[in-house]
Amino acid sequence: MKKIQINNIYNSNCMEGMLSIPKNKVDLVITDPPFAINFKAKKANYNRLSSRVMSGYNEILAKDYYDFTYEWMSQVYRILKNSGSMYVFSGWNNLKDILRALDDVGFTTVNHIIWKYQFGVVTRKKFVTSHYHCLYVCKDDKKRKFFPFSRFKKDSKTKEGRSLHYKDKEDVWEIKREYWTGDEKTPTKLPAELIEKLLQYSSQKNDIVLDPFLGSGQVAVVSKSMNRRFLGFEIVPEYYKFAKKRLDMNLYRIKSD
Repeated sequence: MKKIQINNIYNSNCMEGMLSIPKNKVDLVITDPPFAINFKAKKANYNRLSSRVMSGYNEILAKDYYDFTYEWMSQVYRILKNSGSMYVFSGWNNLKDILRALDDVGFTTVNHIIWKYQFGVVTRKKFVTSHYHCLYVCKDDKKRKFFPFSRFKKDSKTKEGRSLHYKDKEDVWEIKREYWTGDEKTPTKLPAELIEKLLQYSSQKNDIVLDPFLGSGQVAVVSKSMNRRFLGFEIVPEYYKFAKKRLDMNLYRIKSD
């Protein structure tokens, strides 16, 4: 693969792409890997019209998920700075493989964050899943960067008189999903509010932020808007073109034709 340039995204397998990145280069990784749950990318959940959802979601078989995870995490570990960190999103289905791989590669777990969104799929014989897991990890906990008052001042208070920065740093986050009615979209995406929060706490301007599984380009687009340098890989051509279009045009949402 040709030499990787910062502030670019690539239509390639991230395992191949990351081999071209020098070690100890990246400040922060934020990523939402494929699910391994026989995900139906075109299913019309939440009143989503399948005609507006891009096809091509690249799924991983459940039996291969640990090996797949260990492989890409090993490359992230190599290219991440000692002061850097990573946020990995996961549903509960393949969480055990994510946790095993993080330990086996050598990452230190800092927090286990729960993202609570507004609603999940209605169920009849079990409880409704309406949250997502986010594993916050690093290479060297003594050198890890974290900016505790990047969003609220130390003495900021809620209306009830509670510490605002304390509340903001609790490990259960209630952030609404984004529904792009009438716009082009990929089947899954993290809300901008969530990515902004991670960037504020774990990065500074001009830091290099990587997403190995770029999808719609959310991490790169939000990173660019917050004056971070970005880098990403996406194996599905349609998704890559969509993400590149958003970046090139400096558009968060693109109206469907």
